[in-house]
Amino acid sequence: MTDKNRSQWDLGRFIETLTYFEVIPFLNWVQQLIQGRPKDNQNRPNGGRNVGVILVAGATGGVGKRVVMRSLKRGYKVRALVRDIDKARLILGNDVDLVVADITKPETLTPLVMADIQAVICCTAVRVQPVEGDTEDRAKYYQGVKFYQPEIVGDTPENVEYQGVKNLVQAAAKYLPQANEQLIFDFTKPSAELKTIWGAVDDVVMGGVSASNMQLVENTALFGGNVSTANSGGFASVRTKNFDPPFNLSGYEGVKLRIKGDGQRYKIFLRTEDKWDGIGYGYSFDTVANTWIDIYVPFADLIPVFRAKTVKDAPPIEQSKICSFQLMLSKFEYDNALNPKFSPGGFALQVESIKAYGGTPLPQFILVSSAGVTRPGRAGINLDEEPPAVRLNDQLGGILTWKLKGEDSLRESGIPYMIIRPCALTEEPGGKELIFEQGDNIKGKISREDVAELCVQALEELGKMCNITFEVKQGENTVNSINLQKLFSNLQPDK
Repeated sequence: MTDKNRSQWDLGRFIETLTYFEVIPFLNWVQQLIQGRPKDNQNRPNGGRNVGVILVAGATGGVGKRVVMRSLKRGYKVRALVRDIDKARLILGNDVDLVVADITKPETLTPLVMADIQAVICCTAVRVQPVEGDTEDRAKYYQGVKFYQPEIVGDTPENVEYQGVKNLVQAAAKYLPQANEQLIFDFTKPSAELKTIWGAVDDVVMGGVSASNMQLVENTALFGGNVSTANSGGFASVRTKNFDPPFNLSGYEGVKLRIKGDGQRYKIFLRTEDKWDGIGYGYSFDTVANTWIDIYVPFADLIPVFRAKTVKDAPPIEQSKICSFQLMLSKFEYDNALNPKFSPGGFALQVESIKAYGGTPLPQFILVSSAGVTRPGRAGINLDEEPPAVRLNDQLGGILTWKLKGEDSLRESGIPYMIIRPCALTEEPGGKELIFEQGDNIKGKISREDVAELCVQALEELGKMCNITFEVKQGENTVNSINLQKLFSNLQPDK
């Protein structure tokens, strides 16, 4: 091609691309200097944990407030369900997303409260005061065990521990996502982050003149523009900024795209390196013009590619380190093979969502109950040797009996669950070894700190144990971290 037949290359757009993706730090420094913007590391997208909301009920209680803070520290989006917003602000601060609702009043569990939830952690309990006549030593040892009388009229154990939990379970069941899927991008609900993390990477980076962008329109992401083969170009793409930390998609089979295209063949790339010009793991997919379809992209079928050439000795994609995503329309497939469905000119690909699919279900509803719930009325139990909550169950409105009924409402719901039955809750520092058992026989104590840590870890990779109920107490030794895999190894799912 002679010089006069070449299209004019846009140097400004080339520099803009490099600046947007922070390829050359000096360019970003100059831009920040000119615009007066601080270095925006804090605006880097947070992978994996920035999608979906963790709804914490009982968020101002001893366990609940710790769950909120630990979840936020790990990068989760947290919504705290509270009855008194002023009290909640004093306890949780001004930076926590608060919603006012009452689990004993199902009409308050509105779509606004339940929107976008990916999991629920329920730490609610009847407000209580010490039973008169219990010894000072036992009252101190069993502080936090529910052997108290309710303070608020109407907050009976039946209302809170059973009917309230049941209301929350029924509301959550309508909004929780499919248990074996993880939402990555939901373009039906535009957010400020979605608008800023996708940028164009067109053939301008190699002298071409194609141009594209990603726009959020009509509750979808529209990847569109014009692709040209001039100047030896022929591709247009949009790519996310690198996620920090990356998405952890371990245990899933692949990603699923809900798309509507124009009949052309597109590609998706997943990257596990945060550098600009590294290996991308690609997959080509065909679209049907003006028709919504689901595209399944198995991780096992991804092709490692570097600058449009396959990398024969590259390892399989590391699913725990997905740093970025890219969508592309290209004249080429791989290794100079042509895309048989490519047409230069205008193009449009609408994307509704991107999800991970085929995963092992994680618990979506974690209920903090209590050890001892099956002991009242059990034959052979010596009440004199039991904690006050068991001994005084009838006098306290059947608090443990109603807790058990609340557990049963969760088991019957079909939601993947975990029911944690702690022994006597204390305000002591956490970090002790934990002892798990089933059968509801153990006695002892446990820090609220460690119960909160259990709740949060149950949402993560180590907690892949669903539909399970267990009792827990602390041991004597201090440990650096909780190893859920080891602790769960001898536990059995509920029948």
